[in-house]
Amino acid sequence: MDHPALELFTQGVSPAVIVIRLVLAALLGGVFGWEREARDKPAGLRTHMLVAIGSATLTLLGFETGVHLSPRFSEGIDPTRIVQGIVGGLGFLGAGSIIRARESDDVSGITTAATVWFTGALGVACGVGAILVALVASALGLVVLTALRHVPFQRGAAGRTSPRPRPRVRRRMRPPPS
Repeated sequence: MDHPALELFTQGVSPAVIVIRLVLAALLGGVFGWEREARDKPAGLRTHMLVAIGSATLTLLGFETGVHLSPRFSEGIDPTRIVQGIVGGLGFLGAGSIIRARESDDVSGITTAATVWFTGALGVACGVGAILVALVASALGLVVLTALRHVPFQRGAAGRTSPRPRPRVRRRMRPPPS
């Protein structure tokens, strides 16, 4: 895989390392996508895999660009700024999966949004080569999604689970200032 001709296509790490990082990101994202898919959630296997691969790709590109452009600038380039853009973009993607029903105030999609954001973080970890961080975080994430699913919570009147009942807020209309 580390053929000398392939070295022309990368500035930072070897082509084999790039492939390993991207494949690991796809696999780890796929684990969480599979869990969401099995529970018939809107963002499933392909979504989570693409988020993880995309995050890893952008992170790798940040470092590739940093290595390539840093010698041209006196201050250098901070390739970690790409992570800020990834986190912001994933926030918008995750927010799109959160739905609130007007009639019942039930909110759904929060865990799906969290797993999308989480797989993005796994992709960033794979992109920078923090393999142990990605593996340990994946293990912890699976524990949260599977084992903690059975933790008993108080049941609300509508049958939904909630850790505590929410008080109803009454708002009083004030007359406009004269």
